[in-house]
Amino acid sequence: MARAELAAVGGPWEEERPRPSAGVFRRLLRKRLALVCLAVIVAIYLAGILAPWVAPYGYNSQDLDNTFAGPTLAHPLGTDRLGRDMLSRVIWASQTTVIISAAAILTGGLVLGVGLGLLAGYVGGRLDNFIMRVADAFFALPDILLLLLITATVRPRVEGLFDNFESWPLMGGLVDAGAPDYFLIFGALALFGWVGMARVIRSQVLSLRETDYVLAARAMGASVWRILGRHLLPSVGNLIIVSVTISLGAMAGTEIMLTWLGIGVQPPHPSFGAMIWDGSGITTLRAHPNLLLVPAAVVGLLLFAFNLLGDALNDVLSPRRQ
Repeated sequence: MARAELAAVGGPWEEERPRPSAGVFRRLLRKRLALVCLAVIVAIYLAGILAPWVAPYGYNSQDLDNTFAGPTLAHPLGTDRLGRDMLSRVIWASQTTVIISAAAILTGGLVLGVGLGLLAGYVGGRLDNFIMRVADAFFALPDILLLLLITATVRPRVEGLFDNFESWPLMGGLVDAGAPDYFLIFGALALFGWVGMARVIRSQVLSLRETDYVLAARAMGASVWRILGRHLLPSVGNLIIVSVTISLGAMAGTEIMLTWLGIGVQPPHPSFGAMIWDGSGITTLRAHPNLLLVPAAVVGLLLFAFNLLGDALNDVLSPRRQ
């Protein structure tokens, strides 16, 4: 088909598809606060990913002769009640946050949220009604209460499932590494984490499915999956980036809260929630405030950075700025 014919159906449709502006990165660079927030997030997440190599001690290495020690060269942030290095515990707790929040976003936010949102918005009809009614049902349920019930009741079955893998080649040690806890928490978070993303993507796709470049692709015989993946998905990319940035902070905060309530990642595997719980007693806080202030400061800094970065990305990626 010639370009003149493509123009008759709204072409050239390949050039009309909305794309991120080339100046987005330059505008982000001009926002110094956003760059500082991005550096903080990268530093904390990178420390968690590289924990086995950058942590001075193991997450459960104890020195009972050096409990509640103050900051020293050997222990820059001091030690806890079991003589474990606080700096190492913070680094290993960052790994827990990285694993759970990233896995929850990939499965719940991106796979379920984006996928179902695209389908509901473009296909419409009964499929749209079914997906949205399921989303409404999940949204109406008290998610925190259900997360508590799920993690408390399903835990024995998940642990039994991973026990069956212990005898498999290359699969031994999963239970000792805390895999059942990670799987249970990110699975529960993903179960409820897709609703918001799906609604946002669906609302955007509803306005995009009647645009010229989508109508031209449909007229040329493009399949539903090609239109979704090749034409609509890039058009909602900016929205996905902002939503994922904000959702990562929310997922990290929920994981920390669940562990603080005692149903998240179980000892001895470190988590910010467990560290905050251990240092939250009045007596402990008065005598050793660093046990609470160190993990709480890292958590507060991480969540604050995610929120500020999300606001900055929403600003620079807004169509009004392009």
